[in-house]
Amino acid sequence: MPIYVYRCDCGLRFERLVGLDTPAPECPGCGDEVQKMPAGFSLGGQSDAGLSRDYMPQTWRGVYHGDREYVTRMQRQWARRQQLEAKYPELAGDTRPILAHEGRYHQAPLRAGDPLVGEYMTGEHRPGSGPASTSTPSSD
Repeated sequence: MPIYVYRCDCGLRFERLVGLDTPAPECPGCGDEVQKMPAGFSLGGQSDAGLSRDYMPQTWRGVYHGDREYVTRMQRQWARRQQLEAKYPELAGDTRPILAHEGRYHQAPLRAGDPLVGEYMTGEHRPGSGPASTSTPSSD
């Protein structure tokens, strides 16, 4: 069943889901006859905002060793994404800087402002807190 748009002389516009052979409904405001209006067209599908900052390639290998066509496509996609984020800030996600995420800092907070977790809270992984830093210099 298609959706039709109707207009009444009283100024009311409304949509109804009706069968093809069904007569036009009455105006819900005044009860008069209504006129069928052409409905706007609609394109099927969904919009895509593109890759977010977290999913953009971060390495030379990630851009297929600098493939010109791929890099150009990613630059255009990123430019469109930045325009969308400027217009709709909720798309930007978490924009806090990433502090550290691997190596001896794997227990550290990922982003600035995140709470400390696990062993990192005890100071075991803090630079300068290990046994090598507590030794005293020899007096030769």
